[in-house]
Amino acid sequence: MTVVVGVDTSETAGRAAKTAARLAAGLGTDLVVVCAASSTNRTGPSVPDRRMTTPEKALEVAKEAAETLGKDHPDLTIEADAKEGKPADVLIEAAQAYAAEVIVVGNRNAQGVTRVLGSVAKDVVGKAPCDVYVAYTK
Repeated sequence: MTVVVGVDTSETAGRAAKTAARLAAGLGTDLVVVCAASSTNRTGPSVPDRRMTTPEKALEVAKEAAETLGKDHPDLTIEADAKEGKPADVLIEAAQAYAAEVIVVGNRNAQGVTRVLGSVAKDVVGKAPCDVYVAYTK
């Protein structure tokens, strides 16, 4: 069994990752920390796109998050990974690749239709190949 969580440089992603680590530790499973990379930087007027601009930078962010989580959970097996693409698609791909049973996403505050669930959470819930745990990250 594996738990997958996505990270970027935001505090809310860090909170979701901490929740994922606690969940994985409690279940006695492995944790995969994934960061999305994009070769184009697409930022909107109100919410910046926090995808890393290169897969190398994304992997660095994922490794840093995994290392931080490992300090609080030394017995937890944590793997860092990075993929190019939209964050929701990257999480779904990682869940498939690692045969995950749970994806943890945050409920980052957004505007409009995605106000209750963040847009990534909304997309993951709709397309996930496994269970999805929506972590309270506000």
